[in-house]
Amino acid sequence: MSESNLAIRTRRPVTGMPAVARAFKRAAISQCQPKMLGALFLPFIIALLGAIILLWAFWTPLTEWLNVQVSSWDTVNSIDQWLVAIGLFSLKLYLIPLIAVGILLPLSGILGLVIAAVFVMPLVLKHLEKRDYPGLKRQGQYSTAVSGWNATWVGVLFALGWLVTMPLWLIPPLPLLLPVFWWAFAFTRMLSVDAIVEHASSQERRILLRQHKRQLWMIGGILALINLFPPAWLVLPVFSALVYAHFSLDALRQLRAQDIIDIPTPRAL
Repeated sequence: MSESNLAIRTRRPVTGMPAVARAFKRAAISQCQPKMLGALFLPFIIALLGAIILLWAFWTPLTEWLNVQVSSWDTVNSIDQWLVAIGLFSLKLYLIPLIAVGILLPLSGILGLVIAAVFVMPLVLKHLEKRDYPGLKRQGQYSTAVSGWNATWVGVLFALGWLVTMPLWLIPPLPLLLPVFWWAFAFTRMLSVDAIVEHASSQERRILLRQHKRQLWMIGGILALINLFPPAWLVLPVFSALVYAHFSLDALRQLRAQDIIDIPTPRAL
């Protein structure tokens, strides 16, 4: 008799858009809980202070540098002269402050997201672990170092990418697509790791990030679209952490429930 195996499997995990929708629904419920409402203030205050400091320290030198750069743009100079000649307004008068704001505010925003990833995410995970995912063992190693390094390189790459691609904003529809892309990148690459770094082993983390890459980017894209509306900036750092935490912890729980138990039968003599 040949050797055979008995495979015992659990129910197939919920994936795709249903899993994404469930994560957003659960995050909305968790966000309304008192502890998570209190957690809103830390990243918002950090981002606000960062914006104030950046505007105070860099507004004048940045606008002066932009004025020199814009003066060398022949197209902008031609449009500006034409608008002034017909008695409307100076394009440079409004363009330079808009560019400066477009540079400084996202830098303060990514600072708030870094704070949420490094300092708020552990609070989120501890809160959800007790209420929604009891018994989910923590098997992550060096979580603080991994989270800090991940947040640092994503934040730096976001800032550099944002600044380098800003000239492309002059080409429609890139003024809409580029901010969505860079914020989707920041949300996805930063929070998808931090959401499971404490609970998943390195092997589990690699499996989850590979299996759910599309869904994680889908979540990041949705959050990036929400980020286009300034009122959302108050809640988005913590809410985004909740969405990724719910999705990732649920995926981890289902991954661990998919163990295959092989029971070999003895060979016939």
